[in-house]
Amino acid sequence: MRSTKCSTPWSAVSLLDAVVSWLARMRARTAEALARRRVALGFVSGALVLWLAQPTALTLAVGAAVACLGEALRIWAAGHLNKSREVTASGPYRWFAHPLYLGSSIMGAGLAIAAGSVSAAALIAVYVAATLTAAMRSEETFLRQTFGDRYDRYRRAETGATALENARRPFSATQAVANREHRAAIGLGVAVLLLLLKATYNGMFWR
Repeated sequence: MRSTKCSTPWSAVSLLDAVVSWLARMRARTAEALARRRVALGFVSGALVLWLAQPTALTLAVGAAVACLGEALRIWAAGHLNKSREVTASGPYRWFAHPLYLGSSIMGAGLAIAAGSVSAAALIAVYVAATLTAAMRSEETFLRQTFGDRYDRYRRAETGATALENARRPFSATQAVANREHRAAIGLGVAVLLLLLKATYNGMFWR
């Protein structure tokens, strides 16, 4: 008896696999696009935050202190990292997979406090969540492609050869400058200064 059952490459399973694959590609492309454009998006978001902000003396003092802690973490991390050339386990990389992005998140929280506005804080939260998540995914993809098993072992907190070589490497201010971390520090200073100027202009700083 001849079977009437026919097989087709576009079965339900194949279609589901195709959809999942397409979604994965779109997710990767979106992450890459956001990662590349996060600086430009930061300028646009910063202008909107400044417009929405209602800073006071208290919010500026607390927010600036928190943001400085975030920048201090970034400087520490930047002084232990030779970007795109290694997987390091020195400095804050002994405890955090992405200390630079963690520092940026803390800076964002500080600026949200300093702005003194729920709307401004919400905008900062959306920007940080979207762009930093995309940047981390893009960076992890690059590191896995470049360093392979060494990066996976590092993420699993194993002591691979690279980790053993640089786990006790001292902080280098020269390396932090080479990683252009001074630009982030200057940007933070400018952001706080602009919020201070707006608070003074609105007469809110003295309330």
